[in-house]
Amino acid sequence: MMKEPWFWREKTLAARLVAASLSPAAIIYDAGRRLRAATTRPRPSPAPIICIGNATLGGVGKTPFALMLQGLLAAKGLKVHFLTRGYGGALKGPCLVDPVEHSSFDVGDEALLLAAAAPTWLSHDRPAGALAAGEAGAEAIIMDDGFQNPSIGKTLSFLLIDAEDPAGNGRVFPAGPLREPEAEARSRAGALVYILKDKATQRPAPSPSLPTFYCWLEPSGDIAPNRVVAFAGVGRPQRFFDTLQRAGFELAASIGYPDHHAYDEAAIDRLKKLASARGARLITTEKDFVRMSAALREGIDVFRVRMTCDAPDGVSSLALKAVSDFARPERAAHV
Repeated sequence: MMKEPWFWREKTLAARLVAASLSPAAIIYDAGRRLRAATTRPRPSPAPIICIGNATLGGVGKTPFALMLQGLLAAKGLKVHFLTRGYGGALKGPCLVDPVEHSSFDVGDEALLLAAAAPTWLSHDRPAGALAAGEAGAEAIIMDDGFQNPSIGKTLSFLLIDAEDPAGNGRVFPAGPLREPEAEARSRAGALVYILKDKATQRPAPSPSLPTFYCWLEPSGDIAPNRVVAFAGVGRPQRFFDTLQRAGFELAASIGYPDHHAYDEAAIDRLKKLASARGARLITTEKDFVRMSAALREGIDVFRVRMTCDAPDGVSSLALKAVSDFARPERAAHV
C-alpha cells in the first residue's frame, strides 16, 4: 500500500488545492462503490458476522480490536473464528491460516496475528470464507475489515474512528482518506468505537443514536524503555512512534514505510547500522515483525500492544446479543 499522501490531513491552502484537483477522480471512485453496493446482493453466512471496520483508508486499530473482541467472546464460551482478506498475501483462499506453514507473503501480516489467537480463515471471497468457517464449527465470525464489502451480510458492525483525526480533510479517496462519506458509514454501523491516543485523551461526545465505546492501545510486552531506532510499515507510522515516546522510550531515529512494507536483507542491514551508530536498539511493531524472516528478526525488539476499552462488558454484551438474535439460514428456511 502507498504512503498516505501529505494533503489528506493538512489544512493548508496547498493541501486544499491538491485535494480539489482530485475531486473528479473521487467522484468516479465513489460512484463505482455505490454501483457495486446497489447491484450486489449480500450472500448469507452460516454464522453471525461481526465486522470490524472503518471509514478511512489505513490503520486505526481494527486488528487489535478484533483480537480484544475475540478474547471477550471466548471468555463467554463462544467458538469464535476470524475472517480476513489477507491483504498483502499471495493466497486467495478460502483456506485456514497456519502460523507455522504460512508466511506473511502467503497470507499477509494481519492474518498471522489473528491466527495466533483463534482459527483464521483467509478468503478474497468473503462469503466463501464464512461458509468454510461455519462448516468448521464457528459460532461467530469476526471479520477484520470488509465494512465496505457488500457481498456478505453483516450481523453487527463496529465502526472504528480515530478520535484525534476522524476523517482527515473529509474527502473521499483519492482526494482524501475516506473510503466512503462518513455519514454513510455511520448509517450502517451498529456501534461506534473511538480510538483514543491514550486513556487520558479527551473523549468525543457519544453518538445520540448508536452505542459508543472508547478504546486505546496499551503496551503488553515486557521491554523496558530505552534508546531506540523505531521503524514501522503501517497505516500511520507516527502513531507508533508517539506511542513509544508516551511509554518512555527515547527515539534516536524513526523511519516510516508504506503499509504492509516487505523488508529485505539490505533494508534491515541499513537499519541495524543506523541503530549501532546511534547507540540504540531497533524496535518495530508486531505487524512489521511477522513480515520478516527469522534471520532478519535477529536483534530487533518488538513492541507489543493490546486494545483496552472503557466498557468491555458493553462491547461483549452487544456482540452476544447480535449472536443470539442471529437467524441461521437453515433455521430461517423452516420458519
